[in-house]
Amino acid sequence: MTKVEFFNQDGRIQGFCCSGHSGYAEAGADIVCAAVTTAVQFATAVIVDTLGERANVKVDDENARISLKLPTSCEREDTVQAVLTGMMLTLCSVRDEYPDYIEVLEV
Repeated sequence: MTKVEFFNQDGRIQGFCCSGHSGYAEAGADIVCAAVTTAVQFATAVIVDTLGERANVKVDDENARISLKLPTSCEREDTVQAVLTGMMLTLCSVRDEYPDYIEVLEV
């Protein structure tokens, strides 16, 4: 199962951690993993590459884990929060369709 945790403090999403394989299908044919990967890569690219925010991104391919942690404040805070909220809503939709393969938590 894929587990996605969004770290929320006082209404601000401070980052996320995504880990594990969904197990829906074999590698290369797993539509749940593909959806999760796309959402994670999109959000990370927008925040870091497009907006230029200095988020701390860690990728651990061996353990199928990626995390993003925002600094205390972002130059484009409203936009960053909109991107992360959109990512969370997207992953919640995937979870609603495939509840046995993805877990989305706000912690």
